[in-house]
Amino acid sequence: MKVAVHEIGRSRSRVIVIDDFFPDAPALVEAAAALAPFPEETGTAYPGLRRQIGPTDAASRYVLQALQALSPVIRDAFNAAYFAVTEASFSLVTTAAQDLRGVQRIPHIDSDDPSLIAILHHLHDIPGSGTAFYRHTASGLERPDPAAPGDLRRRLEAEGARIDAADTGFVGSDNDAFEQIFFAEARFNRIMLYQGCLMHSGVIPPDFTFSADPRRGRLTGNIFVQIVPEAQA
Repeated sequence: MKVAVHEIGRSRSRVIVIDDFFPDAPALVEAAAALAPFPEETGTAYPGLRRQIGPTDAASRYVLQALQALSPVIRDAFNAAYFAVTEASFSLVTTAAQDLRGVQRIPHIDSDDPSLIAILHHLHDIPGSGTAFYRHTASGLERPDPAAPGDLRRRLEAEGARIDAADTGFVGSDNDAFEQIFFAEARFNRIMLYQGCLMHSGVIPPDFTFSADPRRGRLTGNIFVQIVPEAQA
């Protein structure tokens, strides 16, 4: 594994990028294809399909192997005494730009909680795609303020409503509401770790095909873990 630690934005929040992560990544694509077709995601604003990985799925071994390999990285990068898995899935972006809702056209946060760590595993090689992180221009926020954790989420809801009325597509590098502060290009078998409270968005290129086929689409493995910081252990 090739591990790179990036401290991004004014908050100096850590984003970990690891290349050549999984020993047999092509087999993961086949494991995901065996679970297709994926259902539409309805529990979050994710613009596409998501298949939860349950304990009886063959792919559950992948989750265990991934976390075993990432355990020292999670401990070191996020000062974690220990952690627990909260969710694992395979996902595919399939919603075309003209069909997006306002909330899907802006960056988002996964949680107000800085102890929720997102693990994103790219299992595709689509040029121009990736994950970007942002600062909200009006407030200067890149993540929720601990003193008022709900403020950023309320601001994002307002921006989503405004942008929905403007009928725009996926968020780009910058616009009048958000400034991009970091971008990690997607590469096959690249994995990223970051706090779910960081404002971020998938970057979708203009010529994207929105395929629902795990062998052809923007397939990702998505794992969330809840850490207990050393200071609280």
